[in-house]
Amino acid sequence: MKSDQKQIFEQEILSHLDRLYGYAMHLCRNSDDASDLVQDTYVSALRYENQYTIGTNAGAWLFTIMRNTFLNKVRSKNRKPVGLVGEWIEELSRKDISELRKLGPDPSIQMLDNLLKENIREAIDNLPKEFRDTIVLCDVQGFSYSEIASILDIPIGTVRSRIHRGRSILRHLLAEWKNIAKEGR
Repeated sequence: MKSDQKQIFEQEILSHLDRLYGYAMHLCRNSDDASDLVQDTYVSALRYENQYTIGTNAGAWLFTIMRNTFLNKVRSKNRKPVGLVGEWIEELSRKDISELRKLGPDPSIQMLDNLLKENIREAIDNLPKEFRDTIVLCDVQGFSYSEIASILDIPIGTVRSRIHRGRSILRHLLAEWKNIAKEGR
């Protein structure tokens, strides 16, 4: 039988699975690589569980492990960019119409929502890396400034600055795209 400490540890780290996968998708931009990264993160967490103190911030600890794991993989091999800008269109065209109906009552509304999400995702992807990381951790993953500072190993003032500047750039990019879309009508 597992000790109470072990069970508590496993419950704490498993509660972050969905958030970790979302961040892994941001980092990898590919579902297979993201799944592998999440798995590698949990393997590392289990390997180093003696370095974790029960009741502290498991999310920040896991995100730090994930980011470091990802950076180590990138450093160890030259990664090719994964995915194409219009890849989701090809994927959608391969789906059976019955699959589209499973998305909700009106697939066209879902598709418009997906286009909006794609525009936002593309705008975030176009941010310089230092701003992109802080924006994703704050606005997508919901970490506090102090947690982000810990995960990225930078001062909290730098986190605040990067989030402010990153959001400004995002507003500018999205406003530009909105104007382009209006002109294209």
